[in-house]
Amino acid sequence: MVLIDAHHHFWDPARRSYPWMTDALAAIRRRFGPEDLRPLLERSGVERTILVQTVSSEDETRELLATAAQHDFIAGVVGWVDLIAPDVAEHIAELRASSGGAKLVGIRHQVHDEPDPEWLRRADVRRGIRAVGDAGLAYDLLVRTRELPAALATVRELPDMRFVIDHIAKPPIASGAIDEWATRLQPLGALPNVFCKLSGMVTEADWKKWRVAQLVPYTRRVLEWFGPGRCVFGSDWPVCLVAASYAQVIDACRTAIGTVSNSERERIFGANAAELYRLPVPARRA
Repeated sequence: MVLIDAHHHFWDPARRSYPWMTDALAAIRRRFGPEDLRPLLERSGVERTILVQTVSSEDETRELLATAAQHDFIAGVVGWVDLIAPDVAEHIAELRASSGGAKLVGIRHQVHDEPDPEWLRRADVRRGIRAVGDAGLAYDLLVRTRELPAALATVRELPDMRFVIDHIAKPPIASGAIDEWATRLQPLGALPNVFCKLSGMVTEADWKKWRVAQLVPYTRRVLEWFGPGRCVFGSDWPVCLVAASYAQVIDACRTAIGTVSNSERERIFGANAAELYRLPVPARRA
């Protein structure tokens, strides 16, 4: 099978400000680019990746697309556009016309950073998300438990779009709390147009003391709700580095998903990402 990492980032604090990069993340407050990731992919057998935006900037998205154009291992880019812009469809078209624009496969916004937990329910936001779907792109839902009801309403209103929940909606793994997250995420699993990324889990756990066993109650539920056919592996590198290496994240996910079949494991670590983002890569090698 072709292994696909469906969620990673590049950034350079010398060129751009990242509001979310607090002092707690000082260890990763440096440039990370293709030259840093490529050897990790080669050692882990990962052949294709999805590069994901980090700030609300179309300029960053253009840079990510230009980077993707130069590196075959980047199969797609999840970028950012101003969803509430009246001409959002034109913005998407402009990005697609830029260098590497053919690799634009999705759009994301940092919804969990919006003061309003109902931000996704706004009519102007919903219109922008609909434009993303009309363009044939997927929409990444970056939400926590607080925003899940609004995410559910959004997905129900747009059943013909492809959505994916990033980082299993960032449950409070460090505390072990699970009930509210589970109650709010489970209904999204019943909707066939929604995928869920098995990503970002180690950084929601205790960075220094996490164990795979602490992830299992969450991954077990996600697999039950979404099924192996709609769960997608992502490393969330280099954010993950505050808690685990690239190889450790892959190993943790492989262990946490338990005794799924080989075909289901292949879907989680490759084929589902290709389906979600309509990637021009095979689910299996010929």
